[in-house]
Amino acid sequence: MTLRFLLAPLLAFTLVAAHAQSAADLAPAGDQASRKPSTLPLKPTETQADAAQLSARFLTRFHYAAKPLDDAMSRHIYKAYLDFLDGEKVFFTEADLKAYQPLETTLDDAIWNRDLSGPFDLFNSYVQHAVERMNYARSLLPKGFDFSVDEDYTFDRKHAPWPKDQAELDELWRKRTKNDWLRLKLAGKSDDDIRKTLDKRYANYIERVRQLDGEDAFQTFMDSYANSTDPHTDYLGPRQAENFDISMKLSLEGIGAVLQQREDYIQIREVVPAGPAAKSGKVHVGDRIVAVGQGTQGPMVDVIGWRVDDVVKLIRGKKGTTVRLEILPADAGVDGKHVLVTLVRQKVSIEEQAAKKKVIEITDGGVTRKIGVIDLPTFYSDFGARREGDQDYKSASRDVAKLLGELKAEGVQGVVVDLRNNGGGSLDEANELTGLFIDQGPVVQVRKADGEVDVQGDDQPGLAWSGPLAVLVNRGSASASEIFAAAIQDYGRGIIIGQPTFGKGTVQNLVDLDRFARRGGDKPQLGELKMTIAEFFRINGGSTQLKGVTPDIGFPLNGDEKEFGESTYDNALPWTQIAPAVYQTVANPKAYLPQLQAKHDARTATSPAWKLMLDELAYYRGLREQTTISLNYAKREAQRKQQEAIQADFRARHKAIDGVDYDDATAALDDGLTPAERSLKSELKLEEEAKKAKDPQLQEAASIVSDAVTLIHADAKLAEQTLPYGGRFAHADAAPAAVAH
Repeated sequence: MTLRFLLAPLLAFTLVAAHAQSAADLAPAGDQASRKPSTLPLKPTETQADAAQLSARFLTRFHYAAKPLDDAMSRHIYKAYLDFLDGEKVFFTEADLKAYQPLETTLDDAIWNRDLSGPFDLFNSYVQHAVERMNYARSLLPKGFDFSVDEDYTFDRKHAPWPKDQAELDELWRKRTKNDWLRLKLAGKSDDDIRKTLDKRYANYIERVRQLDGEDAFQTFMDSYANSTDPHTDYLGPRQAENFDISMKLSLEGIGAVLQQREDYIQIREVVPAGPAAKSGKVHVGDRIVAVGQGTQGPMVDVIGWRVDDVVKLIRGKKGTTVRLEILPADAGVDGKHVLVTLVRQKVSIEEQAAKKKVIEITDGGVTRKIGVIDLPTFYSDFGARREGDQDYKSASRDVAKLLGELKAEGVQGVVVDLRNNGGGSLDEANELTGLFIDQGPVVQVRKADGEVDVQGDDQPGLAWSGPLAVLVNRGSASASEIFAAAIQDYGRGIIIGQPTFGKGTVQNLVDLDRFARRGGDKPQLGELKMTIAEFFRINGGSTQLKGVTPDIGFPLNGDEKEFGESTYDNALPWTQIAPAVYQTVANPKAYLPQLQAKHDARTATSPAWKLMLDELAYYRGLREQTTISLNYAKREAQRKQQEAIQADFRARHKAIDGVDYDDATAALDDGLTPAERSLKSELKLEEEAKKAKDPQLQEAASIVSDAVTLIHADAKLAEQTLPYGGRFAHADAAPAAVAH
């Protein structure tokens, strides 16, 4: 059953909101039926019943911590399903859910008996209640609200009880709608504009909910089952499976455009360089797609009001085929002249998620040192191309090796591998990336369900980089990132800097359900199961499960650890350990760690950028901890003025540090709008400004590596202790060669 070993992040599926997000041609090709509102009630198909039952057979027999699909598991599935549908407890009441109480102990029977009518009934009820709630909110708009009343609204309802009855639910929605109005009022909108904005928002929400179909219902239910087994087991329907494959190989066949839902239109959010859309010169950011046609003569299908994933279905396709887009240009009004663009689909690389490099120059004591930075967002690998013998297959470790060669040619003296928010990917890539920084040896131990332990590692001699090394991590660094960071730490190969990592110590395998069902045809029908089949351990025998990797030099926490990470899951596997692998450390960074820590402490104590970062972290941590807010205008206005003063101070300090003039005074304040309601131009401008801002954590990591270079340059004995293998690979890199003098 070995297909692909993966150490990937949890794939989240969010109802309704998922259809308003951007996508880079990231949906499988499909039929071209018009996207009209789905006909209720939604009903399960025989294919979906087959997929559910086959998934259960795998999960109950081959999962690393297999659990029976029984009444106990049914209760977990039921709770997870409700969390997916109504996690904020704003659609259902206790009275509503009484009718579905029998599902608590019968969802196991539904799967085994291939009768999914029960979970589909609950999904249909969700759609009905969501539409009812939005219509109720719309009914409140003509009268408006009295903001002189002193009352509060609890907006964070994850841990709140279900509303008891309709009256309590109506009161909740009165406050919810009142808060939506108040946010816009505080942002300077007139009452008439607020009514129009909110009425359109709620109407659009109703339209999105009504477009949910049987595939959405089944995907949500199966995610509930898979996630109830463990946090990182997922069901991937045909569409999700192909999207996951694209995210791993960083390429697709399409036109090379990032699309985003904005009200009734699908808008071009980004044009991918060197893609067909970019090469045509006729597709621009902000353009709206109004119709799509296949080939040079196929009929044009009107896509106004469609979900973004359905539009992408029409646009993606096989390399060499033709697609026609009818576009309303960005600078044209709704009645502007349409433009017809004909494009030939090609293979498009998604370079945004590929490894990148840059050089940071650190000046200290009149000496300037070059520190190379490798930014690696994910451990990607094109499994298919590699299996077929393609010499140019996409691979994180191959790309990093190339970038290291370029950095050496530029004369860098130390390297930082930035794994912040890298949620994982390929297990093979984690092994091979580690091999770039050690000569040979084990990297990770993988224990299967039967207790057998497989020691995997690097068997290729030589290093791509043998100079000073640091790995920068945070709470979003998970799985493959933790394998790499742990191996570097266990070998003493470099220093780990940042925040404690996610704590995901499990391995997943992709199981193609169509293959095991022996179904005919080329089109996937049953989807895939991303199933936990093993647990990985450090070469020192410890696990990263729950605990993650603890940095050698810690950076301040931002509060995410309370809501984000393996320890926040109720059904996470426990921490354990096994016997260590046979390995030898290659260096001893502890020899200069106290000195590096002291220099770091002294530098950050007087750094304006570091102080600003700490102040911003404290400010936003405080905002995140709030769960209730006043609905009194005077109180909220006072709070907003206080926030405005704080934000103004932050902007002024950023300008002094970054040299960037943040000219939009309200950019950091709540404008009351949803992402789809904001101007794309202003949104992209803010993103560009954010990119220009200094990254104090990366800058400090580079300074710590520069300190290491300085220390070993001045002390040959220290260089022998802290460089790998006593510096015997010094000839490979510029930095160790300099140290030898």
